Amino acid sequence: QVQLVSSGGDLVQPGGSLRLSCAASGSVFSIAAMGWYRQAPVKQRESVASITPSGITNYADFVKGRFTISRDNAKNTVDLQMNNLKSEDTAVYYCAAGERYTSIGTYHPTFWGQGTQVTVSS
Repeated sequence: QVQLVSSGGDLVQPGGSLRLSCAASGSVFSIAAMGWYRQAPVKQRESVASITPSGITNYADFVKGRFTISRDNAKNTVDLQMNNLKSEDTAVYYCAAGERYTSIGTYHPTFWGQGTQVTVSS
């Protein structure tokens, strides 16, 4: 019932920046927390960042200080600003959403976007 469409992935040099965007549609009333996951070849899918409607954020240790997640509740969108990108950030990035979250803002995704490729290479 919920559709998540992500965009913004691209090829960028190490140290560069990208901004990923995700727009939710359909049964958006079901959406609480939103966030981003990523999966690199031969690696497990991992959480990158998340944000609640009230603005509680969580970040993976490997992106703290480099990535910033934000959302617009009225527009049902979530963005991920990625700065100082490293080759290790190369992955398919998936927008995700959950129907509930914990008191500290963590959540388990139940809706997924189609993914957008981020490649960091010189």
